[in-house]
Amino acid sequence: MIGFLRGRLAAKHPPQLLVDVGGVGYEVEAPMSTFYVLPPTGADVSLFTHLVVREDAHVLFGFGSERERRLFRELIKVSNVGPKLALSLLSGMSVDGFLTCIEAQDADMLVKIPGVGRKTAERLLIEMKDRIKNLTGLDAVLPVAEGGAVNSDAGAQSEAFSALVALGYKPAEVTRLLKSVDPAAKTTEELIRGALQAAAAR
Repeated sequence: MIGFLRGRLAAKHPPQLLVDVGGVGYEVEAPMSTFYVLPPTGADVSLFTHLVVREDAHVLFGFGSERERRLFRELIKVSNVGPKLALSLLSGMSVDGFLTCIEAQDADMLVKIPGVGRKTAERLLIEMKDRIKNLTGLDAVLPVAEGGAVNSDAGAQSEAFSALVALGYKPAEVTRLLKSVDPAAKTTEELIRGALQAAAAR
């Protein structure tokens, strides 16, 4: 129904962002892989989108590349994998990393993602084995400016904490992960990227 958005990035509070399209503000949920390449607040942005219609809400998801959106769409076809878990998977590993994981039948890597238990990981390995063929040759990327907005250290830490909790990590675990991040990381995106890398290395 809504294939993509192009407008002004009005606000970003991972994993949610707000895009002003002709005076209408679209609330969008996006994986961290998309947040890493977002322009500063106030700049123009373009996103591929997928609309999920529920009885209680219409939720719009945004992606920086067609491959991310296609993987999201394939993931939510898997039984017991909803949009929130699909978003966590895309935040926890790249598309190529996920494809490698499926090809290697590596359930241990999948269970490191919040919300993915052993049974869900094994289901993903089985059901996604044939579906990953649909992701080859897709590299369309809508143009987004590089760089992020400057954050204060305290504000960035707070936003990173909230984003990781929203992705399914427990508060105590988030605190440990953020403490392990390189002190040179200052922006929200850098902190989240570092925390997710630390979680993947456990």
